[in-house]
Amino acid sequence: MKRSTLIFSAVLAAALVAACTKQSLQTTFDKQTTYIENFISARMKADTNATLTISGSAYRLTLHDTLPAQRDSLQRGCKVSLYYGCYTLTSASISTSNLVATNLKELAKQAGWTLSDTTRFKLDTLTLDSSLLTGLADGLVGVQPKDEGFILFTGKYGYGKNERGMIPALSALAYYFWIDEIFNE
Repeated sequence: MKRSTLIFSAVLAAALVAACTKQSLQTTFDKQTTYIENFISARMKADTNATLTISGSAYRLTLHDTLPAQRDSLQRGCKVSLYYGCYTLTSASISTSNLVATNLKELAKQAGWTLSDTTRFKLDTLTLDSSLLTGLADGLVGVQPKDEGFILFTGKYGYGKNERGMIPALSALAYYFWIDEIFNE
């Protein structure tokens, strides 16, 4: 009888710890969603031409949308050429201090990065498939040539519990993007 009580107690304790961890994660993601929404709100006030698209797990804020809307838009499985800057989002703002990746030399220079590896600063062509972070892939669906803006998503749709280089685990991410071309073939 005592052994079954100990086993039951251990199982109950493990279940409680798991429930607390899940609630803690949800609280973290809810806080990140608030940061994202506040960031978007501030940007939309500053740029009245900006448009917001919510696509799956991501928010896409397209800035300076002055080109005709009848251009091709990126579809899943297709390719896109772009420049980007990736930032961790730890409040409702971004700055060069939280830049963690970029392929734009000028942005890296502004952040004070060492620029010895100049081969990494070039236009990237990505395939919109499962190899991309879920949030990034969702945010890129529907972009059009010459679009510029932000794709933002919580840590749940980024690297999750995994740390990646300069990106802490559970980090919300903001990608500033400049679309060059899309290839829907």
